[in-house]
Amino acid sequence: MASLFAVDLAHGPRFDRAKPLEGQVDWREHADFMDALVANGFVLLGGPLEGTDDVLLVIRASDAGEIRARLAEDCWHRKDLLRITRIAPWTLRLGVLPV
Repeated sequence: MASLFAVDLAHGPRFDRAKPLEGQVDWREHADFMDALVANGFVLLGGPLEGTDDVLLVIRASDAGEIRARLAEDCWHRKDLLRITRIAPWTLRLGVLPV
């Protein structure tokens, strides 16, 4: 059964801080990959945390291993532009997410 997870990511050493997100290597491939994860219901919410090198994703998955495996397929993870820093089970108490 799928559970909710808060997943923290951080820019890896190959992320060029002098460029915006859209200027990073393989931006379009990364964006298309993430859009597909949203379309199939794996990623529910996500985006960069302004003023930091961090990204927050809310993911529906069976366990942390599934999350690591799915995100490992992303070109930005393979090329060390993004790294997972934390995966935490999350209990939603306020609001509603899509079923």
